[in-house]
Amino acid sequence: MLPPTVPAWRTRGQKFDRLVLEAFAPLDTRWHDRLTKLDIAVDDVPKIRPLHPDSVTWPDEVVADGPVPLSRLIPAGVDRHGAATRARVVLFRKPLELRASDPDDLVDLLREVLVQQVATYLGVDPDVIDPESD
Repeated sequence: MLPPTVPAWRTRGQKFDRLVLEAFAPLDTRWHDRLTKLDIAVDDVPKIRPLHPDSVTWPDEVVADGPVPLSRLIPAGVDRHGAATRARVVLFRKPLELRASDPDDLVDLLREVLVQQVATYLGVDPDVIDPESD
């Protein structure tokens, strides 16, 4: 019953996107010069499978909670048409939302996942990206 112009009208996906931006902002501020060729994207659910289904082993570019992937870093490359693609971190909305009890917890979880992915992208330890993390 709310008009689409009021903030309460936002969809769950739109609210999640805003939280992603909130979680990424401090990292972008600190590392902006090194992240200009990295995109952040959101998918509702993961469309990837573990390397070894029996042992649930994930490659370094996947951040997961056990058998459930939370995000994936896709390196820059070339698409099927020969066009260059940019590197991107894909966050999986539903698995992340299910692991957070409230929006503040979700922002913390998003920040933790983004720190890990940015560290993988830059080839450094997560403590270098966010020295204040636990």
